[in-house]
Amino acid sequence: MTISYNWLCDYLPVKPAPEELSVILTRIGLEVESLEQFESVKGSLEGLVIGEVLTVAPHPNADKLRLTTVNTGSGEPLHIVCGAPNVAVGQKVVIAPIGATIYPASGEPLTMKKAKIRGEESHGMICAEDEIGIGESHAGIMVLDPSLQPGTPARDVFKPVQDWIYEIGLTPNRMDAMSHLGVAKDVCAYLNNSENTLKYKALTPELSTLPKAAAPYQIGVTIENTEACPRYSGISITGVKIAASPDWLKNRLLAIGVRPINNIVDITNFILHETGQPLHAFDADAVDGRQVIVKNLPQNTVFVTLDEKERKLDAADLMICDGKGEPMCIAGVFGGLHSGVKDTTTNIFLESACFSPASIRPTSFRHGLRTDAAARFEKGTDISATAYVLQRAAALICELAGGQAASEVVDVYPHPKAQTEVETSWNYIRKLSGKAYPEDKIVNILSSLGFGILKKDAERLRVSVPYSKPDISIPADIVEEVMRIDGLDNIEIPSQVLITPSANPKTDREKVREKAANYLASNGFNEIFTNSITNSKYFTPEVLQYTVKMINSLSADLDVMRPSMLETGLESVAHNLNRRNDNLLFFEFGNTYAVSEQGKYDETAHLSLYLTGQKRTESWMHKAEPVDFYFLKGFVQNLFRQLGLNGLQWAEAENNALQNGWQISVKNKPLVVLGAVNAQKLKQFDIKQPVWFADFNWKIVLGLLQKSDNFYKEIPKFPAVRRDLALVLDKQVKFAAVEAAAKTVKSSLLQELNLFDVFESEKLGANKKSYAVSFTFQDAQKTLTDKEIDAVMDKLVKAFEGQLQAEIRK
Repeated sequence: MTISYNWLCDYLPVKPAPEELSVILTRIGLEVESLEQFESVKGSLEGLVIGEVLTVAPHPNADKLRLTTVNTGSGEPLHIVCGAPNVAVGQKVVIAPIGATIYPASGEPLTMKKAKIRGEESHGMICAEDEIGIGESHAGIMVLDPSLQPGTPARDVFKPVQDWIYEIGLTPNRMDAMSHLGVAKDVCAYLNNSENTLKYKALTPELSTLPKAAAPYQIGVTIENTEACPRYSGISITGVKIAASPDWLKNRLLAIGVRPINNIVDITNFILHETGQPLHAFDADAVDGRQVIVKNLPQNTVFVTLDEKERKLDAADLMICDGKGEPMCIAGVFGGLHSGVKDTTTNIFLESACFSPASIRPTSFRHGLRTDAAARFEKGTDISATAYVLQRAAALICELAGGQAASEVVDVYPHPKAQTEVETSWNYIRKLSGKAYPEDKIVNILSSLGFGILKKDAERLRVSVPYSKPDISIPADIVEEVMRIDGLDNIEIPSQVLITPSANPKTDREKVREKAANYLASNGFNEIFTNSITNSKYFTPEVLQYTVKMINSLSADLDVMRPSMLETGLESVAHNLNRRNDNLLFFEFGNTYAVSEQGKYDETAHLSLYLTGQKRTESWMHKAEPVDFYFLKGFVQNLFRQLGLNGLQWAEAENNALQNGWQISVKNKPLVVLGAVNAQKLKQFDIKQPVWFADFNWKIVLGLLQKSDNFYKEIPKFPAVRRDLALVLDKQVKFAAVEAAAKTVKSSLLQELNLFDVFESEKLGANKKSYAVSFTFQDAQKTLTDKEIDAVMDKLVKAFEGQLQAEIRK
């Protein structure tokens, strides 16, 4: 939101300095992101003065130059060489003396210095309008009013505008601050709170009597969809003349970055930024039947908007139509070409309405029309202000465009909205804010903001909410208003933190998530957040059969809720690879969605890992090492260790998107699927390097954590002992079978087994391989003896020989 200091001060009873106002705005929650100076004329004509031409003579060395002397009101006349053909004795002109800087309409700034031009000294410049940035003409020097006195500063004559512009970072709920008047009301509330008074009030412009037209021009209004349009006000104005706006209005708009167009459009833009209420002006002669109807039209009705584009309407789009039912405007979003104000327009119908945010936002996105009006309507506007704003705008149109009111204000408001009431307690305000506000301070702040005090007793407070704050509906909103007006920086940080420790029998889901995220981030992963709405083209018909489809999709590429985390993650991978970010470690917490045949919807939480590129880049010491399955496996296993989950069960998994996928379960519950993304899926995203993927079912992970008891235990005082075995096995026997056989030997001494070598050779026999396995033994109570360890090793050897037909290599 852009705010002009000069404009804002029009509504303030006092005028804080620009820097002081910046601090006030940030304190009350209107964070100032930047403060910049605006000048309607670059440099504001600083150092330029009015001069009087005393003499003009030919230049002895140049036919097109003149030698002049100019009285600038101080000291000796200046000798200036001038090339303008229209310079003459007695003229009052703009002089840029030595030391002054001029800012041309095009080109770089130029600081005046003493110069010799064709052998003659020149002590400044007689200026044309383009040379000082106040116009485009370079036909000759500017000739001014003869009554001007030499030596008068040029800025006193041309009065260039200087202003300070604030860029405010508004939160989405603060529609009440999307105008200069809204900001002024907040500033006044702050000033009242600072001085413990109610004397400061925003200076709302008074309404003037409208001149009446000789002949009436009445246009009726009918609202068919009162839910999408609860109130509609309008007035007819005849005899307007479309022309350029006066300089003051142009400068107001230019200061906040709005391009002036003509007096009617500029007035509606001015009112929008003054009050926050969007307006729309129709060419009244284009309103067939002299009737405005607010309604919805059939699906795919064709409508040509102001930008001359043909659009097909949705049945949910609210439209402003004429008496014949023909569309004239997409309500609250964008006008139509046929009914818009033109240079030849003489009669207008001015609209000021309130439209439902639930109607405006989908329409705005559906057609890709993100207008200033839509941005305000989608957050909610002040339904009580439509008629006032309409009369305020009508008065300006009559004043600046020569119009006359040809009808009374038409105000259709079939179901007047009752003010929202909120009840809270003094204790709740103090508890939620962390500050013990005096009751009279709370009442003062709320009264300054326009809240009505309905009930107040020793314990509770009930207030009515002003219509200008449609976002306020619960007690926490009231606390927020009190806190920001008093100043968030005024809440003291306590010197002590008083807490009562409590034990939660259930796992804290957020802490578990944070623990997992911290582990991954500390190992080089970056967290990504992808859109849970994705493209149905990524999936097969079998998958789409159980996919949640969007009824009202924003675009053809975003039409289903994702049934899998892989595809949206691959979009991020492809985006980075296309920008030469080749080595990627990503993780993402997100949800997938599905619908069953019975019409029941499921939402499943996931943690997904995406790895691609090099795990170690090349250097003079070693070659590059690409990411592989075991690199991914290590992170998955370590993450389980971090979470205290043991007893991992490995099994091959069938997954249409993975090549050689594996599934890890704990207590026969599948926790994660991991493997390499297959070539077909990578081709969908034009990815030309391997990508490794792991997908945790986070809901099941959390469920297992809630049922497990993880305790800290003392580090054993007695040493561990390692023994090794070399097992000759059939090639098809996997290490998981070795682990399973070892677990059949019930021994509390065996703490860990690890595969540290795999050897294959014809010397071992046909279809044979050798596993070298280490076994770690430890007793927390005593030092183990060889006899005890040998007894367990004998049982392990018998298990391997009996269950796996293993041969022990000597």
